[in-house]
Amino acid sequence: MGRYWSVLRLFWSTAIAAELEYRLNFAIAALSSLGSLVGSLFGLFLFYRTGYRFQGWTWAEALVVLGVFTLLQGYAATFLAPNLNKIVTQVQEGTLDFVLLKPISSQFWLSARTLSPWGLPDLLFGVIMIVYAGNQLGLHPLVYFRALPPLAFGFLSLYSLWFILGATSIWFVKIYNVTEVLRGLLEAGRFPMAAYPAAYRVFFTFVIPVAFLTTIPAEALLGQGHWGWGVAAAGLSLVLLQGSRLFWRFALRFYTSASS
Repeated sequence: MGRYWSVLRLFWSTAIAAELEYRLNFAIAALSSLGSLVGSLFGLFLFYRTGYRFQGWTWAEALVVLGVFTLLQGYAATFLAPNLNKIVTQVQEGTLDFVLLKPISSQFWLSARTLSPWGLPDLLFGVIMIVYAGNQLGLHPLVYFRALPPLAFGFLSLYSLWFILGATSIWFVKIYNVTEVLRGLLEAGRFPMAAYPAAYRVFFTFVIPVAFLTTIPAEALLGQGHWGWGVAAAGLSLVLLQGSRLFWRFALRFYTSASS
């Protein structure tokens, strides 16, 4: 395990040093994140400006959900997209051969080889929004720790889903549109699940687990969720993680290297 941590530190220090050569990009990314956040806030405001409210969710509580969603966006932009979107390129160019020959887990290498600091503004804005909404609701500072486990499980579930889609590039080389479909579906997490009709709630809970990524961590923070949902979030994340490992091993059986 210590060897993997050493490799991870080397990966990320190198990636940050390379990315900081283009510091203007960080300012552009921050402005882009701010614009996206303003658009999301405006969309939420359109619902609440006339006194309407999602079932069981006040304005401040809905802001918590939006804050968790913004955190999720930042996590994906910082850690997932820079790595997992490159699996397609690795397969297309045959450079996956070199990854498989390394004395380290190929899934770890493909998942953690680099990171992008341009997703950090979303992470910062997400934290600011959650803290602001928590202050409006009078939440005790220690309450925020209650949301960390379901939030971590949500991040793990999203990683597993994204990696499984990336692994399908071994059969379907160009899958950029598939990952964009996943990102589009995740946009539903901007609002509490109560905002959607019953059929959509079932779909976004049991088919594409958007509820486990945003609404359930928000409910844990607010003290509204049932403990069973927390257990389900943990179970789902572990099942998906193990599923991603098994699916990757299965996919590699069909991989034909550039030299074969």
